[in-house]
Amino acid sequence: MSPFPRFRHSGETALSVELGEGIDAQVNRRVHALHRALKQRPLGGIVSMNPTYRSLFVHYDPALCSFERLMLTVQELLEQLQDTGEDDASCVEIPVCYGEEFGPDLANVAAFHGLAEEEVVRRHTAPTYHVYMIGFTPGFPYLGGLDARLATPRKKTPRPKVPAGSVGIAEQQTGIYPIESPGGWQIIGRTPLKLFDVHREPPFLVEAGMKVRFRAISREHYENLVR
Repeated sequence: MSPFPRFRHSGETALSVELGEGIDAQVNRRVHALHRALKQRPLGGIVSMNPTYRSLFVHYDPALCSFERLMLTVQELLEQLQDTGEDDASCVEIPVCYGEEFGPDLANVAAFHGLAEEEVVRRHTAPTYHVYMIGFTPGFPYLGGLDARLATPRKKTPRPKVPAGSVGIAEQQTGIYPIESPGGWQIIGRTPLKLFDVHREPPFLVEAGMKVRFRAISREHYENLVR
């Protein structure tokens, strides 16, 4: 019998529903399916929900909804979820200018793997990535599906400032910095798109459960998109 789902009582006002272990696309799709199902289910007392790689964290008001009622509702919804095979999640194309000042670590990543810089770009733009979760900073997407040949350790010393739009690699993941912030990912390029805009509705260009594809563009194209 599967040990999942696991229900963890996190303090007095939160429930963590664990659906698997490690980084697994099917488990993550199930997390997001449960997230959608709970949003559509009229259950009073839920304050907020945060999907992660393998679990859904639910913050609730115990004065309006008991832990037991919430857990039973989640169990019922999990039994009703459809097969979590390849989904029809929307896909966002992200234009990226690779290398030079926009990608100061591209040469290092290429050398680390014994590849030409052009081959790193080709391999990075080839997959369709799955957005496992949003975190670290507002709108930062953790993307799975990176070519295993590009998996590169984080920098030993993080940069104090990484420009907004920077595209990086850390171990077996790739991601995009939505705002300027410290960071230790290997930066290989930058997109002119704004991933987080407080004046936009919704403010996030990419959300958990979506798909992402990267497209290489020239410096000139980058500058035109910024204008």
